[in-house]
Amino acid sequence: MSATELPASHAELMDGVYRWQRHIYDLTRKYYLLGRDRLIAELDAPAGGTVLELGCGTGRNIILAARRYPEARFFGLDISAEMLETAQAAIARAGLSERVTLARADATAFDAGALFGRPAFDRVFVSYSLSMIPGWEKTVAAGLAALAPGGSLHVVDFGQQEGLPRWFRALLRGWLRKFHVEPRASLRDVLESESQRTGATFRFRTLYRGYAWLAKLTR
Repeated sequence: MSATELPASHAELMDGVYRWQRHIYDLTRKYYLLGRDRLIAELDAPAGGTVLELGCGTGRNIILAARRYPEARFFGLDISAEMLETAQAAIARAGLSERVTLARADATAFDAGALFGRPAFDRVFVSYSLSMIPGWEKTVAAGLAALAPGGSLHVVDFGQQEGLPRWFRALLRGWLRKFHVEPRASLRDVLESESQRTGATFRFRTLYRGYAWLAKLTR
């Protein structure tokens, strides 16, 4: 999907939300986007392999992953032009422009071959993006479809805070709604259903008493 075909309403919403926030996003989100570094540590990207991030935002995760796996190539897409501007600048400052390629696209419907010149990747990951994407279930399906044989899809996002006090859940949900974020109650069911549909193995863990959910689907 080209930039001109992006869903205008959602692209404009995300640009509006992050036009100014992108400058402080990483500083503030490190306190409550938990489990991201664990996901990166478990990517286990092979030497010479390829890794795609769906909803790459400011580039924070893709930079850390590129540093951790220096022999892999990285690709990222995001629907927000504002976030991509920040990500491109951060990647350049990190000296990773030759190993990281970004594109503007909708994570629910993208053509990896047209965007990046390759149809499949050894690893695909989605970090705290599904809770912001309308039709997020399509992103799960698209991520699996973009995997090379033997590849794996890694997901971390808000859980249902099932082991935390009710007052905490209410406060967190109220705060997240200000940024158009909605923890997906059916996330585990959708991931498990998609793993069965595609014949992938499925691993699911709850982190921090259900604050975050971490999953891995391997083709």
